[in-house]
Amino acid sequence: MKIDRKEMNGTSEFIIPGFVGIMIFVIIPLVDVFISSFQKSGTGSFAGLQNYALVMENDAFRLAAGNSIRFELVSVPLLIVISLVVAIEVHGMKSNIMKFAFLIPMAIPSNSLTVVWRILFDDQGVVNNMIIRWGLGEPVSFFSGRAVFWLFVCTFIFKNIGYNMLIWLSGLSVIPVEIYDAAKVDGAGRFTQIWKITLPNIRRPFFIVAMLSVVNSLKIFREQYLMAGGYPDMMIYQIQHIFNNWFEKLEISKLTAGAVLTALVFFGVILIIKCICLTDWYGVKLKIRRGFLLRKPKQQERGEGCR
Repeated sequence: MKIDRKEMNGTSEFIIPGFVGIMIFVIIPLVDVFISSFQKSGTGSFAGLQNYALVMENDAFRLAAGNSIRFELVSVPLLIVISLVVAIEVHGMKSNIMKFAFLIPMAIPSNSLTVVWRILFDDQGVVNNMIIRWGLGEPVSFFSGRAVFWLFVCTFIFKNIGYNMLIWLSGLSVIPVEIYDAAKVDGAGRFTQIWKITLPNIRRPFFIVAMLSVVNSLKIFREQYLMAGGYPDMMIYQIQHIFNNWFEKLEISKLTAGAVLTALVFFGVILIIKCICLTDWYGVKLKIRRGFLLRKPKQQERGEGCR
């Protein structure tokens, strides 16, 4: 199939500006960060892996990395599961009011959400006043200890559940209704329909939701910084905090090395999610079983030959 040059000339006018923008604002800065991670800040002399060693030995970086990984492992699966349940329930509704209701948190600016959260969860806030007035126990310090961790997990879910719900709904709308009707006739319950029909047919939306959830989990730094500042409680001191503090101190060598390490881990996580979500595990299982069945006769033939 030959591509007409006239068609190429028509599309190139739209492709070239975007490509130039990506090169200037994405590719070139990424290459510069990678090169700077091997240089000493200030002098620009070659430092080898010294910057990476300093970052890995830094206690603050280890704390931030551990907290970030823990936040990802807790918040991302919770968001995926809750948003899927919400999408399945909303998908069966005829009214669009519920869809609109779950999209409202996306329109709330981080500054406004911070003010509301401060009013509700401050030491002298509405929630603690209700706890004291109703005699439910001692006031809770929501901005320290384990409470602040779960507060931001809930904030992350609150902000992103509507966005993920839309992606799930796009995947659910593609599944033919006739399949569910046939399953009902065969006596399949709702849980069986979800397990046998819904989940196997939304693997691609699952990959998109999982990937975007990981990306959006890094954006919780906005709310964390606005509520707790650059040096928050140790439970929520994450990678973005230490990068921000290194930037303020102009420790560029550490910042670039840490950014490269974080990018490598991030892309590794995305590849793992892609393999888990988009691999045809049923086909892999059949190939393994087929290979096992083919080996079994050969082993029997060898045994008979030895006899």
